[in-house]
Amino acid sequence: MKRLMLCMGVALACAASASAGITDRASATSTKGTQSWSAWGGSMGVRWNVDLMQNLGISIQSRTGQLRQTDLRAHEWFALREAGGLDFSVRNAALQKFNGGSLRMSGGYVLGLRDGSTIDLRDATLRVRAGNPNILDLVSSDGKVWFFTDRIMFELADSNRTLAVRAADLRIMPALASRIGAPEADGWELGDFAMNTEVNIEGGGIEPERSCSTYPWPGASVPGVAGATYQADLFMQNFSTQSVGCQSCGGAAGSGTAAFAPSSTLRNNVNDGTHQSTIPGDPLGTSNALYTADVAWFTKFSGNSPPYNNDQHPYLIWNLYRVNANGGISQIGRSGVKHAFLTINSGCISTCGFAGHALGLGCGDTYGTGNNDSPSDMGPRSEIIPATGQWGRCGSIFDANCDGNEGSNGNTAWSQRMKVPEQKLAHTSGDGISFLFESWYIARDDINIYNSMATESVNPQFSGSQWSLSSASNYRLSGAIDRWVDPVTPGANAMNTELAAPEGHAKVAVKVTDLGNGKWRYNYAVMNFDFARAETQGAEPNLRVLSNKGFDSFGVPVAAGVSILSPASDLGGTALNGNWRSSIAGGQLTWSNSSSNGGIGSPGSPPVVLPTLDWGTLYSFSFISNRAPVAGNATLHVALAGTPATYDVATLVPSGATR
Repeated sequence: MKRLMLCMGVALACAASASAGITDRASATSTKGTQSWSAWGGSMGVRWNVDLMQNLGISIQSRTGQLRQTDLRAHEWFALREAGGLDFSVRNAALQKFNGGSLRMSGGYVLGLRDGSTIDLRDATLRVRAGNPNILDLVSSDGKVWFFTDRIMFELADSNRTLAVRAADLRIMPALASRIGAPEADGWELGDFAMNTEVNIEGGGIEPERSCSTYPWPGASVPGVAGATYQADLFMQNFSTQSVGCQSCGGAAGSGTAAFAPSSTLRNNVNDGTHQSTIPGDPLGTSNALYTADVAWFTKFSGNSPPYNNDQHPYLIWNLYRVNANGGISQIGRSGVKHAFLTINSGCISTCGFAGHALGLGCGDTYGTGNNDSPSDMGPRSEIIPATGQWGRCGSIFDANCDGNEGSNGNTAWSQRMKVPEQKLAHTSGDGISFLFESWYIARDDINIYNSMATESVNPQFSGSQWSLSSASNYRLSGAIDRWVDPVTPGANAMNTELAAPEGHAKVAVKVTDLGNGKWRYNYAVMNFDFARAETQGAEPNLRVLSNKGFDSFGVPVAAGVSILSPASDLGGTALNGNWRSSIAGGQLTWSNSSSNGGIGSPGSPPVVLPTLDWGTLYSFSFISNRAPVAGNATLHVALAGTPATYDVATLVPSGATR
């Protein structure tokens, strides 16, 4: 039901809205007409994935007619000719789809291939694909289509005078994949595309955009429903993964580093007074939020906007896991933080203004691979307070001197990528090893973090000089730790327990295996989802995050007479001395990030301090014991001082008596 509509602009439209009084959110957009507009001229930009190009044997031989070197997202810009144009539909002051037409570049690239041949993209044409209004084909001067763009992030800018494509994936067509001898590269993103064109408004001017009162931000009261408030609840609808680079890769026995990034699609909750499924068929696919809040989606450094008086936006991260033959799980890759900057609000039930910068009821959005691999929009996880969704802009890599202006962040293409040692990807058929890819959105005031993330099984494969993650299957909402041990049906000798605290969430999962001869193998995994004891200075919009550490030790009780063999930890890395050290004292087996607890190095040398277990990260621990499992508590120690200093989490531990 439930949004009281106010109008801005045309009096007739305002009168119609006013007569409706309390108006269903679904009707907020259904009364708006769709207009046909067109755009031509302007400029387009490309940011090539040079690492991936090199691995595929593609190079840039020449550039002709380049307007300027780069923008903040490192696009190289070329003019678009005034002839021709793109036709598109507009509704509620937002672009809906392309209807047809084409634009032609002035200048462009000549690409060289490994076999010595070339592809001439000078004066290439962007053409709306027949039968699919969400794809633009890039047609070379000889009429062949070697690339196409999808996952197009667009908005109407400059008071609707400019159609701005902020980002789109530039992907390889099957013909090019075949020509370079890499059929697995069919559909791979090879660059990021952007465009600014001049808009011609047709059909009687701009339809007024409606605004809702009360605006449905998180926590706002629902008009006409006593005690009800709007709540935010994002869902990860689907994702796919792709290789974005490989440094010195040689295959299973190599010592190189692979990188992967997802194309991630979310959808906002669909509830507006009744519970409905947002992601049908998934146990977490229906929200507990009865009335859906809009989600703020403002570009960083775009000024201070409601509801938080800052440039609030969601963030994305992704991780890769290896489930080993011995039953343990290891997080072998983790990305930096992608800062979202725009939503296209596709498939909406309702929107209420802030076109492109608030995700409305039932609206979807996709951040493509190239977009997620953009160094200009990536930062370290250390700048985020994950449980509150706050970003410490002040002193960040984007605003080091805290003057409120975006500067160079110093990232290379590899700085924030999810980097995976290729030896961690090695496996053979039937060896009992499997892999899980995990993609997240983090949004402020989200009431359920577990349906904003999802995992799927993948199969790492090496070909030529590149790794890929093929055979994606078994998509499911929630994190990888819940796939390793299901919290609802964990199975025998297994448990998965959540720690839910004001500072965030973590889970401790365990699998215990009877090895025979009176020995038991204990495999633990500790996933810090969004727990951080944050230290900050200032307040939004000038918030500075000094620290956002999680946990610095993990311990399980060990009764007298319990034998502990082969205690180990796995932080996912490969560096010497790169894992937490263990010690037994006071009836507790403890792993700590400081070498002073079990120690390495020469006597008298300062302790080696290893990474803490911070948000978005899983560490695993294991040992062999002579005791069967019983119910007990594990202990997590918070890395920074405060209250409480530790948290106890229910799990399975070695019993106090022999079996």
